[in-house]
Amino acid sequence: MSTAVVVGSGPNGLAAAVHLAASGLDVRVLEAEDSVGGGCRSSEPAMPGVVADDCSAFHPFAAASPFIAALGLEEHGLRWRWPEVQLAHPLDGGREAVLWQDLERTTAVLGSDGRAWDALIGRIARHFPRLTEDLLGPLIHVPRHPLLLARFGLEAVLPATVTARRWRGDPARALFAGIAAHAFAPLDAPLTSSVGLVLAGAAHAVGWPVAEGGSGALTRALAGRLQALGGTIETGLRVESDEDFAGADVVLLDLAPRAVVDVLGNRLPPRTARSYRRYRRGPAAFKVDFAIEGDIPWAAEQCRRAGTVHVGGTLEEIAAAEADVAAGRMPPRPFVLVGQQYLADPTRSRDGINPVWAYAHVPFAYARDALPALIAQIERFAPGFQKRIRGTAVRGPAAIEAHNANFVGGDIGTGSTAGLQLVMRPRAAARPYATGVPGVFLCSAATPPGPGTHGMSGYRAAVAALEWLASPGRPAEGAA
Repeated sequence: MSTAVVVGSGPNGLAAAVHLAASGLDVRVLEAEDSVGGGCRSSEPAMPGVVADDCSAFHPFAAASPFIAALGLEEHGLRWRWPEVQLAHPLDGGREAVLWQDLERTTAVLGSDGRAWDALIGRIARHFPRLTEDLLGPLIHVPRHPLLLARFGLEAVLPATVTARRWRGDPARALFAGIAAHAFAPLDAPLTSSVGLVLAGAAHAVGWPVAEGGSGALTRALAGRLQALGGTIETGLRVESDEDFAGADVVLLDLAPRAVVDVLGNRLPPRTARSYRRYRRGPAAFKVDFAIEGDIPWAAEQCRRAGTVHVGGTLEEIAAAEADVAAGRMPPRPFVLVGQQYLADPTRSRDGINPVWAYAHVPFAYARDALPALIAQIERFAPGFQKRIRGTAVRGPAAIEAHNANFVGGDIGTGSTAGLQLVMRPRAAARPYATGVPGVFLCSAATPPGPGTHGMSGYRAAVAALEWLASPGRPAEGAA
């Protein structure tokens, strides 16, 4: 029986391990922390009994993934829960933009911009299952739906600020800008539309669900599935060199590229090592968990029903804030994501106290306190919010990196998604998962399809590893 070692137990590492074990390999997962999950864990940081997600919170791609669906994770405790409103975006004066999973309902509230929303976002939602067959993998491949992919590519390459001007009103423009801001990149940069288009399409096609009991339920279910297949997991074991996995037939590294250089050392081909060292980091998140009494008193009614609320104002405000962050400047009014997961999953609350998950976009490795600016942004659209806070837990960029070593400088995307690095991760190569060391593959969010896809990078890397194992003679160039 062939053996495999997977380093790291985030969603990608565990997905890779499960696929390898299901394919008949003897799999061992090595995790540096005391618990599995990486960026997909849950805890009670603001108040005992009030459950918050440590990083990732909403899982449209995990819910949409045929790979995840085929694993039977419900047998290991995974339950998806959907909010009534997938996403809301408040504007000054009590106005708001609202995205329901129901496309017709969404286009109706967008008024005169509804038809244009349906023509672009609605079309992507209607073709979402076929489109993601091509998008959730490496850039260089034979497309299954070439015409559909080509049309998407022509739209995706545009800056989000250009695409947003398809709509005339502030609500639709702001709604798209907030979704595109998940790219952690200047919205006037090429390719930023791609993130907005895919995430908006996903919201209509599958919704933005949460895992019952916290995001850690997803990785616990993957771990349970792995163990049912005979795989093993060792926690509290930090891999520092290739000696820690010597003898394995294949190795998959759920690590940031720079960490791969540290682990593999001189075994890495010089060209690969240079690319990994030059791999660009993205802006940071400043994470805050609140325990609040009751609900957030949003001035806009539908925000009170939304699982996700994007707080940033108009298209122009969000674009200015993201440009500041990319340039290393802290914006006075940062873009803030607010998660109200408890609306879909009441098991996270206790005795009338609800968890509120929030983070602001801040410059890479930002060392100052962004809490006042984050609270001010929420208070701007929800007067009286601060009075309802009963507990607060802050995790700035340095603490985020300490919690997960892949998130260097608070970069929760494991690398910048600006420019070509969005699609050519971690380097321009026909085989992006291969490190150039025979049998050793990279499977973190630094590989396609990138951050937020919850396991797909790991699955694709595992497929590449199995292809290499099956290749005659296992040539070294097969891993390059």
